[in-house]
Amino acid sequence: MANDREILRELWEGKLPVCFKLDADEVVELQQPDPFYLMVPRVSYFPLVIDKVRKHFLRYIASDKMDQVMWLEYNGQPLKWHYPIGVLFDLLVKTDDLPWRITAHFEKLPEEHIYDFKTKESVEAYFMSCLKEADVLKYKGQIVSSMQIKDHTQLWMGLQNDKFDQFWAVNRKLMELSSEYENFKHIPFRCYIEDGYKQALVKPIFEDGQRKTLQDLLNEIFPGQQTRVRTHGISPPLETPLQWMSEHLSYPDNFLHLCVEAC
Repeated sequence: MANDREILRELWEGKLPVCFKLDADEVVELQQPDPFYLMVPRVSYFPLVIDKVRKHFLRYIASDKMDQVMWLEYNGQPLKWHYPIGVLFDLLVKTDDLPWRITAHFEKLPEEHIYDFKTKESVEAYFMSCLKEADVLKYKGQIVSSMQIKDHTQLWMGLQNDKFDQFWAVNRKLMELSSEYENFKHIPFRCYIEDGYKQALVKPIFEDGQRKTLQDLLNEIFPGQQTRVRTHGISPPLETPLQWMSEHLSYPDNFLHLCVEAC
């Protein structure tokens, strides 16, 4: 079980300062709206944290646009709703110049780039789908399928309301090892590159029982390439065991989200 609670809490409490600005071309008032500043959790998703941002900008846009989905863009690139906020920052922001300056839009939703999450329920469905996929990789789906509906609800409400103890009271079941499983069967991970991500079936140990490291995973996914990795805003040592990383550095969906770039 992932029992290093201080590490888990530190990662959970990681936040990013964001400056939201409404696209000037969409402003219909004479005066430009003030930017809206917000501290957002790295482990969450933008659709869960931007209600106040939307309300702040609504009175500055055309009345026939008020029911449109508000979408976000950074440096000319639409931000994908289904990527955790911390993943988007680690992937797209190449400097530590904060706050993160993001442009809000109410027009011309780029549906070819963004899943149209109109409601928080659609975000929940996507999150639970990822959680179940991770459980299949780790335990053949045995843990999530044995949970009750109230457990699923508690996981989601803990994430949505930014409640560490509420979430981990249930999530620990997804991180515990048993006599049947000395290690996870496979490591749930996604290696993000500029145009998407890669994932594959990777076991946490070699056939001889030796533990695999982050470097071993990179060798399997990017053979012959020199790469750098960031997750949660840090670059873990390449000798870090994969099993330990999965237990301690996974996002709430139980996946390791690794932003990778060539050296």
